[in-house]
Amino acid sequence: MFKMKLHWQILIGLGLAVIAGILTGEEATIFGITFYSIYDFIGTLFLNALKMIIVPLIVSSIIVGVAGIGGTSGLARLGGRTILYYMTTSLFAILIGLVVVNLIEPGIVNGEPARALTAVPDSQIADIQSKVEGKDASSIADVFLGMFPPNIVAAAADGKMLGLIVFSLLFGFFVTRIEESYASAQFNFWQGMYQVMLKITELVIKFAPIGVFGLVAKVIAGMDEDNLDDMLNALFWFTFSVILALAIHLFIVLPLLLKFVARVNPIKHYQAMMPALLTAFTTASSSATLPLTMECVEKNAGVSNKTASFVLPLGATINMDGTALYECIAALFIAQTFGLELSFTTQFLVVLVALLTSIGVAGIPSASLVAITIILTTIGLPIEAVGVILAVDRILDMFRTAVNVFSDSCGAVIIARLEGEEGILRA
Repeated sequence: MFKMKLHWQILIGLGLAVIAGILTGEEATIFGITFYSIYDFIGTLFLNALKMIIVPLIVSSIIVGVAGIGGTSGLARLGGRTILYYMTTSLFAILIGLVVVNLIEPGIVNGEPARALTAVPDSQIADIQSKVEGKDASSIADVFLGMFPPNIVAAAADGKMLGLIVFSLLFGFFVTRIEESYASAQFNFWQGMYQVMLKITELVIKFAPIGVFGLVAKVIAGMDEDNLDDMLNALFWFTFSVILALAIHLFIVLPLLLKFVARVNPIKHYQAMMPALLTAFTTASSSATLPLTMECVEKNAGVSNKTASFVLPLGATINMDGTALYECIAALFIAQTFGLELSFTTQFLVVLVALLTSIGVAGIPSASLVAITIILTTIGLPIEAVGVILAVDRILDMFRTAVNVFSDSCGAVIIARLEGEEGILRA
């Protein structure tokens, strides 16, 4: 019996969502219930189901992955390679964003700063300028403090995944440092939980096309045509800059790493990851996409569970290439709308802060707005200025999340090849 592949089901769901959203809008009803609320219910239900499995899946997969590595040398090598890859690709992404935003200057319209977008009186510009010149990066300490939450249960409940991952890494590592009888019991317990979570994940993923339909239909139905036109006119170059920079990273930098470091055919890897990329694009959540990312990397790309369960959950929290790139462009775009010419030192600070704050960004829709406010505060711009980009944030969030997820998958493949694994897609 013919069975349509998941990514084709998702594409059909996308197409139907666009049509349904346009036809119904926010006001159309059926039996007294608006279609918009129905879309919202379907999308929220799907996201809740995905979020429900994130914490136990991440904890069990990391503990099993780390404990399964065994020796300190093996963990140090795998962990070192993973961190090096993530920091390197994030830095590449930020530098690409820095170059693009300085070349295009989206905050300058007809040779003048687009100050109308900021809604800030000219009388306050001088004060803002002085703040930009005098700020430091002391607020970054909060990112590092988040790695060691005082209450791990509260951290899990609040979605502070960085602290949860650090705890899981430590737990998995020290499972291999206790008596064999206790270590075996611990490993079997977490291995059993991981297998159960995979089964639940498979069930949830089957409903991805329906969930995607609800999420996208809600976005389309809620759009106001006049506001959309204004958004496109005022923020066109900002949107273009972000998408161009993301495309350079997605279609040039990452494929080159696959080709020359992992000796993997980039085209085959795109095909292997298509279901995860489409889900990431539509949900705008790398954490919610994690279960499907792991499935694609293991089943389609041929990466072992040992490597995938270590690299991917870690990447879903600390490897945010697209987010870091977006933060950099957004901060400099906002500075340009104020008419500020940032010095090399200030722009370097933006790069550093974007790199560090991207580590602590939650893998949920629009979470990068929190990181952007940290950057704005660091360089002295008012937090309220983030409203300049809200009109297009959701759309760009979908693009940058897909880049985040693809970078994670590339990391898993590259590290697996460096670890000597066979059966991976070859060039």
